[in-house]
Amino acid sequence: MNIALRILLFLIVFFLLTILMQIGGLVLLLALPVFSLIQKKYHKRITRNILNIAGFLIIYFIASIIIVPKLAPIFGRVPLPAFRNSNVQPLTLWTCILNRHYVKPELFEVVKDTAKKMSEKDAEVIIAYLDANFPFKDGFPLFPHLSHSDGEKLDLAFFYKSEINKKVVYGKASSWIGYGVFEGPQPGEYDAPRNCIAKGYWQYDMAKYLVWNPRRLELDEDKTKEMIRYFTANKSINKVFLEPHLKSRLNLKSEKIRFHGCRAVRHDDHVHIQL
Repeated sequence: MNIALRILLFLIVFFLLTILMQIGGLVLLLALPVFSLIQKKYHKRITRNILNIAGFLIIYFIASIIIVPKLAPIFGRVPLPAFRNSNVQPLTLWTCILNRHYVKPELFEVVKDTAKKMSEKDAEVIIAYLDANFPFKDGFPLFPHLSHSDGEKLDLAFFYKSEINKKVVYGKASSWIGYGVFEGPQPGEYDAPRNCIAKGYWQYDMAKYLVWNPRRLELDEDKTKEMIRYFTANKSINKVFLEPHLKSRLNLKSEKIRFHGCRAVRHDDHVHIQL
């Protein structure tokens, strides 16, 4: 492989890692001396490739677990709980592995307060969060979101129950990532997804292509409504994004609950809150 092609490949990987996990590109640069040592010591390509990947991952996880959480407060952000030992949990651990679980302390307090109030009625309740923000720098985009770039936004999974016994299934959603399985409009309800797609906003329901083998779960309207009402009642929350048909179906009256517009994606698979 010639030098120009190697440089091009390196730059592509650098930008992909940066877009995906923010610190990924920086970690790649820090790992270059390690790659150089491996290159000199090992001659088999497969051995070098395995060790290069292992070296990158070791540096990345050390940075993510030890360094990033200590530096993030400088940028006004803190990590949401990463492990399943509280009433606030990631729906998938990949959110935390990719460092997409950082928010401003004020937003963290709002989520903790809501979880506490809900747990007073049901000790087993779990608020499962989806994408939040990266740990550093306002304005750095959290792909593919349009607005998760300042620590003030957070997506949350709906509450679901088993279709079989109708019991609440905590910490799970119909999709393993929380996005892409929609609670679509019913007959007589306003159909924003259809209208947006008809206007040419092809991306509006693209999240459905991220999902395969969805779980057989049913939206728990009561729990979901309860959670959203706690958020809208909190003075720190400025906006909540939810599809209009779900706002109507759940009988939610708050003016904080708004339609996010056709340039975004559907919000009948999750709820978005922001300061």
